[in-house]
Amino acid sequence: MKKYSLKQLDVVAYVLSVVVLFLVGLMRQVKIPTDIDFGFLPPLHATLNAITALILLYALLQIKKKNIEAHKKAIFTAMVTSGLFLLSYVVYHFTTVETKFCQEGTIRYVYFFFLITHIILAAVSLPFILLTFNRGFTMTVDKHKRMARWVWPVWFYVALTGPICYLMLKPCHG
Repeated sequence: MKKYSLKQLDVVAYVLSVVVLFLVGLMRQVKIPTDIDFGFLPPLHATLNAITALILLYALLQIKKKNIEAHKKAIFTAMVTSGLFLLSYVVYHFTTVETKFCQEGTIRYVYFFFLITHIILAAVSLPFILLTFNRGFTMTVDKHKRMARWVWPVWFYVALTGPICYLMLKPCHG
């Protein structure tokens, strides 16, 4: 198996981040007509995010126990669940009109706080999640640790607030 350098992997992380952010920005402007109803995807999104949050907790516990192999497997699994979420999220939003939040009062402010922080932190954290993963993957441990100390809580917050936003928006689905 060919080994890739950290520099090569970082280029992939930057390119992937730009492509994803471009697609996420575009999906609000472009709707692709389809006969398939992708309305089943939002609960899947919430489930994948919740699973990712649980895996991230497990990964943190494992690294604190110095169980590096379990930590690696958990983080790889979290990357897969996050990747599956992202793919299904993009498909859903390119094909489905967004649901507007339908409740009034204080709950509306709470929802938009979670939604806005979720969106901003998801966008900002994506390249850093990938770069932190690359440092772990290439066993550049000191740099990985330094980055993971602040990337992990942001990734965890994003994974946790995704299902919270879904549950708050669920009564508004037509």
